[in-house]
Amino acid sequence: MPRLTDKARYWMLVLPALAIMIVFYILPVLGIWEISVTEPDLGFGNYVKMTESNAVKTSFILTFRVAAITTVGCLLLGYIVAYTISNFASRVTPLMVALVLLPFWVSVLIRSFSWIVLLGRSGLVNDTLRDLELITRPLRLMHNEFGVLVSMIHVMLPFAVLPMLANMRGISPSYTDAARGLGASEWTAFRSVYFPQTLPGVFSGALLVFVLSLGFFVTPALLGGGRVLMISEYITYQIQEFLAWGLGSALSVALLVATALVLLVAARFMNLKSALLDRH
Repeated sequence: MPRLTDKARYWMLVLPALAIMIVFYILPVLGIWEISVTEPDLGFGNYVKMTESNAVKTSFILTFRVAAITTVGCLLLGYIVAYTISNFASRVTPLMVALVLLPFWVSVLIRSFSWIVLLGRSGLVNDTLRDLELITRPLRLMHNEFGVLVSMIHVMLPFAVLPMLANMRGISPSYTDAARGLGASEWTAFRSVYFPQTLPGVFSGALLVFVLSLGFFVTPALLGGGRVLMISEYITYQIQEFLAWGLGSALSVALLVATALVLLVAARFMNLKSALLDRH
């Protein structure tokens, strides 16, 4: 029996995965592209309608704004969490890492409903503020952009913490020790020596959170209450409520292209392979 060459074994391993990618990802995407130029009429009418619609422009602007604020919030909170775990919590590191990973084992739907319970008119936050006599009437904490941002930052936070934590754990403390030994203060050693080494993890977390936030649906739909219409929810309305499959598909293509443009812009300033795949 002839022995397989290394090249043949390589392709025997790669081809099944490639076939799965083609069947379950590439073909459906091509189907969406086809629908966008064939429904209801053949041509680019859906794209023209999309560019002329103020509602679509507003939805795209809102989507990018929410994604950007969510990214900044996740980076600020995530950096503090990752820095604490990496540098100060050696005895309880497994527990704190488990607490970061715990949200991955709970459905996004359940986490979003929990925020509805907390932020509702008769929720825990409003009841506590009224009991403390800080407010006389319930605050409107959900069905607006504030509620969407709070819940999205909570859901997306682990995606920012994990890349930064992996990066920080690969940084040797000898660098900052050397800086302190040469007379640098704690803040100078952090700002000039430690922080620059954490930037790959920060950029990796930022890119991951921003790209995922662009297509987020469940949390904005529940906490926004139809008043914070991000592009993914707008697409759902077009298909489910108005049966406008062509326009909905054109919007999906536009969102896909926008996400690809974000990655292309990011690739000009950072090594995507290093940021998304390498952890050290």
